[in-house]
Amino acid sequence: MTDRTMTPELTPGGSPDHPLHRHGMPGWTSKFGPFFAFAILAVGAIYAVTQLVSDLDTAPTTTLMPFILLGIALLIALGFEFVNGFHDTANAVATVIYTHSLPAYVAVIWSGFFNFIGVLTSSGAVAFGIISLLPVELILQVGSDAGFAMVFALLIAAIIWNVGTWYFGLPSSSSHTLIGSILGVGLMNQLMAGPNGTSGVDWGQALGIGRSLLLSPLVGFCCAAALLWLCKVLIPAKQLYQAPKGNSPPPWWIRGLLILTCTGVSFAHGSNDGQKGMGLIMLILIGTVPTVYALNHAVGPGQVQVFSENATRAQAVLAAHGGKDNVADPRAAVTDAVRLRQVTPESVPALRQLIGSISNDVSTYGSLAKLPHEKSTNVRNDMYIANELLTRINKENALQVSAAEASDLKQLKSGLDDATKFIPTWVKVAVAIALGLGTMIGWKRIVVTVGEKIGKTHLTYAQGASAELVAMATIEAADMWGLPVSTTHVLASGVAGTMVANGSGLQWATVRNLATAWVLTLPVSIALSGSLFWIFRHTF
Repeated sequence: MTDRTMTPELTPGGSPDHPLHRHGMPGWTSKFGPFFAFAILAVGAIYAVTQLVSDLDTAPTTTLMPFILLGIALLIALGFEFVNGFHDTANAVATVIYTHSLPAYVAVIWSGFFNFIGVLTSSGAVAFGIISLLPVELILQVGSDAGFAMVFALLIAAIIWNVGTWYFGLPSSSSHTLIGSILGVGLMNQLMAGPNGTSGVDWGQALGIGRSLLLSPLVGFCCAAALLWLCKVLIPAKQLYQAPKGNSPPPWWIRGLLILTCTGVSFAHGSNDGQKGMGLIMLILIGTVPTVYALNHAVGPGQVQVFSENATRAQAVLAAHGGKDNVADPRAAVTDAVRLRQVTPESVPALRQLIGSISNDVSTYGSLAKLPHEKSTNVRNDMYIANELLTRINKENALQVSAAEASDLKQLKSGLDDATKFIPTWVKVAVAIALGLGTMIGWKRIVVTVGEKIGKTHLTYAQGASAELVAMATIEAADMWGLPVSTTHVLASGVAGTMVANGSGLQWATVRNLATAWVLTLPVSIALSGSLFWIFRHTF
């Protein structure tokens, strides 16, 4: 007994008419297209390596160990993005392949290219939103054994679960997996510390991100179903609602629409999912070569002058709201406030003092690039905890400041962001290459699941376009808000929504597998990363 109803040409590996076997563009494009794609990636790889080597030439070190650790950590981080490419990005090409809008290899190269562009143009907001889930003391000591144990544990755990679900063709979410891995490290860090107050998981931040991951599949399902229904009402073109015939491509206007939506999803995926690896790579760089990457050396004298003026105004605001007195150790007081995630009476004057100290350090040397090597890490950590506490003050309006005073605090926060929350272009290029390679190499398993195993009938043109339009819009909206969402969840649920709206029915075995993977991802990734963190902390 089976709940699968498929036309013969949809049997994977059977007919040459199957979408995964159809090339459709004979001649020089089929011979040299992949060559050009890999050539572009090779140029990007050379650029990234050259820039990294150039940066490392300025690092004052007398031992190879930091560079060895850096190389291992970068390989693992880029390995995660590679897996992300063939696991998540494959969703973007499923609809154009199964509607014969593009040959499989062209679709994969096209998607990889726009993933690349999406990564390069991303804002970085999602990257640092993910990082804020980690325990503050591990972030401040990312170059220590605990810091490396954290990075290795969460990345290796995410790779293990992603490869396992990919092997079984399950469109599990890389975003979901990475966040579970981060939570696992935070929980284990807290358990290992015992009752001494070490921080664990920022549950407020985690719940906000969890809501976006929970709601996005529901948005995908409902909105894609509604969009398909609306198309049927407003666009009475029968061809749009029919399955492809043989291996013939659709009419040009339908084909253009589907290629456009594939492009949009690929770009949106790169701009959102690519950032997750960027944030972790920046932690690795800060931990191994802080003199080069702890602070943004592009912040020059003019910006430093503006920063000092903003710091003076922010200090005045804090002094007017309970921050006049001095505390013995302002750095410790601010760190405790960030760790405990609450604004205390002692933390306000401590923050004012810390801001003054940061301003003095930066102003003395005129630009961040001129800070002495031994000061870089400390100034960066001071900026990080000051920024985190300012974020909480602004978010909660804990000091009941006026609109003008809130603006002064936000301007200082913006300067702190510029100094610490930056991503070098070569990092974006490296992540884009890993995503692109992953998409081109391992896309088939997930594509077959999305294209064949969710609904009981062949994907129609309108269904493919509806699912991808909704996915593109949802991911772009989440990117604007700095929230991570799952391309996998949004698109797979969108395809399911169109199948229900079309009366096609669902293959419940696949739906159950997808739901099981969705339910298990968090607990399994939490357990994996927590266990690995414990092992690494006791081994190294």
